[in-house]
Amino acid sequence: MNKKLFFLLGSMLSGLYAFCQDSSAGTLTLQQCIDIAVKNNQQVKEAQYQSDYAKTYWSQAKGNMLPFINADINHGISDGRSIDPFSNGYVDQNVGFANYGLNASLLLWNGSSARNAAKQYELSYEASKMDWQQQKDNITIAVILAYLQEQSIEEQLNAASEQVTVSKKQEDRLQILNQQGAIGPADFYNLKGQRASDELNVVNLENTLSNAKLALMQLLNMPYSDKTHFEKIATTNLPQAYGASAETIYQQALQQLAVVKSASLKKSAADLQIKSAKGAMLPSLFLNGGLGTNYSSIATRSLLTGTTDIETDQYVIIDNQKVKVLAPQSNYSNEKISYGNQWKNNLNSSVSIGLRIPILNGLQSKNRLQQARIEFDKTSFEEKTVQTQLHSEIEQAYINMESAYKKLQKLNEQEMDFSESFRIAEAKFTEGVITSVDYLIAKNNLYQSTQNGISAKYDYELRTKILDFYQGSLHF
Repeated sequence: MNKKLFFLLGSMLSGLYAFCQDSSAGTLTLQQCIDIAVKNNQQVKEAQYQSDYAKTYWSQAKGNMLPFINADINHGISDGRSIDPFSNGYVDQNVGFANYGLNASLLLWNGSSARNAAKQYELSYEASKMDWQQQKDNITIAVILAYLQEQSIEEQLNAASEQVTVSKKQEDRLQILNQQGAIGPADFYNLKGQRASDELNVVNLENTLSNAKLALMQLLNMPYSDKTHFEKIATTNLPQAYGASAETIYQQALQQLAVVKSASLKKSAADLQIKSAKGAMLPSLFLNGGLGTNYSSIATRSLLTGTTDIETDQYVIIDNQKVKVLAPQSNYSNEKISYGNQWKNNLNSSVSIGLRIPILNGLQSKNRLQQARIEFDKTSFEEKTVQTQLHSEIEQAYINMESAYKKLQKLNEQEMDFSESFRIAEAKFTEGVITSVDYLIAKNNLYQSTQNGISAKYDYELRTKILDFYQGSLHF
């Protein structure tokens, strides 16, 4: 049984190790990349920790409005002249004592300072969650940019590889013709040189693609692996005009973006901070209550054990003789009072209402109010700055999108024209009507136009994604 268990455990560990080794292999989608980056990003983690801190501050602010309850237990031994906690008189002996207390205090009113402070920290917590979301948004945009860059270069690499195939095909054909003396050697060597140029383009693009993958993997905070591939996203060479104006996008962004919500929440929290600081300058009303008891090791009580008759100094004369008068005397014995009885017998309670009036506390209340006002001015300015910068960024992003849209349309037209030109040139070159120079010019024009078109297509895709992000409608 132990051997089977050991074998099973070993198999599980081996499988886990293999999974960890291959975790960076396979194909990742854009959504998976974003999820991994958000999970692993340091700035996102730090923002999460700040949000967790803010939540504890809010919890503490709410707790300040609850009753404060404390229990006190005190055990000790005194020697020499001290006060007996049972009789409250001085004794000169070794005394063991114990005191027990339960005290409660409830804030009834303090100018709504505590209530406004709780609301302030609640808004601060909500603002911290928006800051956390903003960090997620930042890394999302960065991943999308890197992902589209990788996709663009990979597509350019495929186009470059196709050019190598085309050049190799022509080179093979011209090699046969050259051997037969049917063409001039220059045409053959021109094609051979072009094939080498095309292969060099492939090498350069492969290196660029590796760097793009590395940059993306660094955003994911994962080790680079050449086995990792990224799923092809759907793109089109026939883009549609964007369906929203810059002003519409801005109005949507004011409602959707975390950075805007955070600035607004921080301003509202600062306003409540002012109200809380003002309330702290007013008197505070408290309800107090207490419950206590004590114990003394020398506490005793006297128990009546009986009575006896004893002679007194008084007498009576009977038959001319003095007869002493007897008087009854009670006899007592001392008995220590038990711990339980002292606990019950010494039990006491109290209830009180207190009013605390702040008069002079080193100008703390005044300075807190001034600091709160400064914080409000600061957050108000930051809110306006965020909105102004956002408006400017959206306008710039919209201009970039329109420029990318127009550029892509023109490049699509150019690629169609150069494609037809190359088709004609290739046919004429095959028939020997034009030289290799004319053929290569047409071929390189088409290649360059294709590469530019690919770059423009992904650039437009990125611009639209950014505008989608501003509107809160980013999807993949």
